[in-house]
Amino acid sequence: MNDKEIVFSKSIKAGKRIYYLDVKKNRKDEMFLAITESKKVVTGEGEDAQVSFEKHKIFLYREDFEKFMNGLNEAINFIEELTPLVSDTKNEVILCVPYTDLFYSLLNVQGTNIKIGAQNMHWEEKGAYTGEVSAQMLKSIGVEYVIIGHSERRQYFAETDETVNKKVKSALAVGLKPIICVGETLEQRESGQTEAIVTSQIEKALEGVSAEDLEKIIVAYEPIWAIGTGKTATKEDANNTIMEIRKKIAEIYGQNEANGVIIQYGGSVKSSNAKELFEMSDIDGGLVGGASLKSEEFAKIVNYDR
Repeated sequence: MNDKEIVFSKSIKAGKRIYYLDVKKNRKDEMFLAITESKKVVTGEGEDAQVSFEKHKIFLYREDFEKFMNGLNEAINFIEELTPLVSDTKNEVILCVPYTDLFYSLLNVQGTNIKIGAQNMHWEEKGAYTGEVSAQMLKSIGVEYVIIGHSERRQYFAETDETVNKKVKSALAVGLKPIICVGETLEQRESGQTEAIVTSQIEKALEGVSAEDLEKIIVAYEPIWAIGTGKTATKEDANNTIMEIRKKIAEIYGQNEANGVIIQYGGSVKSSNAKELFEMSDIDGGLVGGASLKSEEFAKIVNYDR
């Protein structure tokens, strides 16, 4: 045991069994998962009853764990690289990672200024929704933020304004902080519908949300035509659209409340344009896509104001 470093240890009780999960590193700094199953066994009855525990160990090493660990190590390495690069920033840093990376990402950001969010969730608390992840599931492992209504979810997975609203209210109900995405297509933009589309999206997303809960929400304006295309809205266009979103929020909740809402811009944000975008009057930060895959590039965006 002395040649292995325990990175994380946790016990989970499930019926008569207790599972001890240990994430360890060996001398080569390679991580693996060790699981010990402890089953409570009672023999005899009454005063003669004796309790013992049967233990069974499972070690998931290279062959069985390699594919999972490759993805996991990628996330962990990214966090380890990013942490010192953003440690003294005054800006908030949130990494929204795939479901499979959430738990270990949460472990690795402990003691840092980096927060973890999920990329999606289901609105129902429980039920026959095979493959879905609820807000409570995310909350139970320590997730703080969740992206809702990303354009790719709307485009490929039939996300609607109505399901976005359901997810927002479900997230808020368990204490998650929603990051609500709105944005127009190129066709809608060229036909002059940008303002109508995004203000309608935000109005429907916030239906039934209290002013108190509004404080927990982040809005991200991401023009669909600018996502992953290399095209970016001009800083003036992005700022004007975000001003319209804030104006709509003010109509619903009041100007003071609207001024307190963080509204980001997303759409081919990179280090070369971050400063000019984020220094605009109403742009409060960025929802960064492709440029966030490299820690150094992402750190430059976070540190745009240095």
